[in-house]
Amino acid sequence: MKKQYENIFCIVNEGFQDAVMEAAWEEGATGGTILSARGTGSKNAEKDFGIVIHDEKVIVLIIVPSAIKEKVMHAIYKKCGLNTPGQGIAFSMPVSDVVGINS
Repeated sequence: MKKQYENIFCIVNEGFQDAVMEAAWEEGATGGTILSARGTGSKNAEKDFGIVIHDEKVIVLIIVPSAIKEKVMHAIYKKCGLNTPGQGIAFSMPVSDVVGINS
């Protein structure tokens, strides 16, 4: 039977990519890819939620077996979520096929 995978996307303030990966590794992820990005947001969001939106972001992409996706996402959000200095969000999408991953 084919092993199922999920791709976790985590968008955090620049400088928090290592914290994201540490949380993911603790739950069984084996690696990730880090991309530089720029964020934008409504000034109302800053006022309404009492947060400062930083322009410089990173996107961390982590492909994990579906069986550990929830644990990895929870660990990432606990360490780098919106209520932390990393101000991160995370979401996942199924991966239909993958090559190059050692199981």
